[in-house]
Amino acid sequence: MAANAAPITATDSLSQALKANIIPNQEYLLQGSVLDSAVEVLLHRLRGLCDNVDAGPETFDDQEVCFSLRDPNQQSTPLTLRVRKALDARDMPYQLRYIGQPDLGDKNRPTVVRSSLDIACSGMLIEFLNELGCRIEFEYSVKGYMFRKGRMKITVAKVFKISQSSMPPEPISQSYLVELSPALLPLSQSKP
Repeated sequence: MAANAAPITATDSLSQALKANIIPNQEYLLQGSVLDSAVEVLLHRLRGLCDNVDAGPETFDDQEVCFSLRDPNQQSTPLTLRVRKALDARDMPYQLRYIGQPDLGDKNRPTVVRSSLDIACSGMLIEFLNELGCRIEFEYSVKGYMFRKGRMKITVAKVFKISQSSMPPEPISQSYLVELSPALLPLSQSKP
């Protein structure tokens, strides 16, 4: 490397990896919401339709923190990373997630298609990201149910503001977030 060459940033490295298909996962995602008053009907229907009908849905209670890493030259959009930890299963590893920008190629497609990378990490992840220069943008907790049908995963979850005091978390809205996504597909299988 030449002495006067600009250093390669984490954002540049990730962008190059995405362009070279080193990170080949594509996520297809449908999102919606259901009012609190109708969530029991949805849960009942999902119990009947999904594979885990005998055991019932899996429950989860997670906290998610969104970090951004800005280019020192401010020439590109910041790199966004999400860290999720299970509040109800403390022995589970932290999850570091990169989610790319949605693919805007086909406006007739009702799904969101985007690059995605998930990595299990140790509990030192937040300190590591802070040392890299990442800033916390926002955080929230999410509590809900997860259903499976073949390769698809359906989550029905309530999103909560994180309180700085000892008060219980406050719901962000009077509805549940509903997401349907299949297992991640390698990029070679995701293009028709």
